[in-house]
Amino acid sequence: MSRREALRATALLSATSLLPAEATQAAHVLKAATPALTPAEIAEIEAALGKKGSYDEAQATHVTALPRNDLKISIHGEPVPIPFGFGGWVAIKHTLDGKAAMLMSDTVLLQAEVAPLMDAAHANGLEIGAVHNHFFYEEPRIFYMHLHGMGTPAELARKFAATLRNSKLLPANQPPGPAAPAPTSANNATPAPGAAPTGKELFDLPALDAIVKYQGKVNGPTYKYTVGRADLRVLMMNTEMTAAMGLNSWAAFAGTAQAAHIAGDIAMLEHEVNPVIRALRAHQLEVVAVHNHMLFDQPRMVFLHYYGRGPATQLATGFRAALDQLGKGQPGMHGMKH
Repeated sequence: MSRREALRATALLSATSLLPAEATQAAHVLKAATPALTPAEIAEIEAALGKKGSYDEAQATHVTALPRNDLKISIHGEPVPIPFGFGGWVAIKHTLDGKAAMLMSDTVLLQAEVAPLMDAAHANGLEIGAVHNHFFYEEPRIFYMHLHGMGTPAELARKFAATLRNSKLLPANQPPGPAAPAPTSANNATPAPGAAPTGKELFDLPALDAIVKYQGKVNGPTYKYTVGRADLRVLMMNTEMTAAMGLNSWAAFAGTAQAAHIAGDIAMLEHEVNPVIRALRAHQLEVVAVHNHMLFDQPRMVFLHYYGRGPATQLATGFRAALDQLGKGQPGMHGMKH
């Protein structure tokens, strides 16, 4: 499928007024499931990237993590771990008709790395969807570039690897991350002697889960929630955008239960932006960016990044308050005076 055809298909699906035949066709496409990536396609992706990823069968999406283990980041002068929000990723899945695949990626960059990666992406047939900040107060200053492309899974992985070849982002150019901690039983939260504490020991996970109403995942010294938009079906170039493709709200915790950092992202429809901002500010969380991540998405999605410090349960309450604004109300200029 060409890019023009993909855009035309997306526009058709988002149209509010369709002829009967078109409406039937659109309904059929909306109900269709994304074709799965084959084992051979997954093997080709992993060979091209030089790293084993993970495959989400429910979302038919292959994801490869791209942490910046070469960086040491501090916020307000306090060191924070890379999993707190300084790990990029690349995801690949088929279009709804299975005739092509899409690549989506979020890359973590020093300021001096932005322009070279942008040029490399264009040279290798990929496109830039966004460049922006996710944080305030971080040292060194970090920017995030979202890339996308269309093609077969194998050629997309090769194009992406070629784009990263001369950068620190390529897995082969990265130092190894911290060693994974020894597993602990559900009834034993005490780390092994000499092992660094993980999110399981640093935070009261049941208390946080009760507030957020989801279960997060421990990643080293952090604890992270990732929440999709089950109330929406968002299409981009005839591809279903799901949590594994970057359409999600998230919250990551670092620090300790009483002195925590929170950082995250909220995926919103346009009319949800200001209710979410008000909810975050009411809980003393800072809004650090409001921007797009994708191009040609229908319906149009806006992403908001936030940051806060304080007791972890207090911060989690702010995140939950923002989630409570999603899926409410109708599009429109709410609160605007003319």
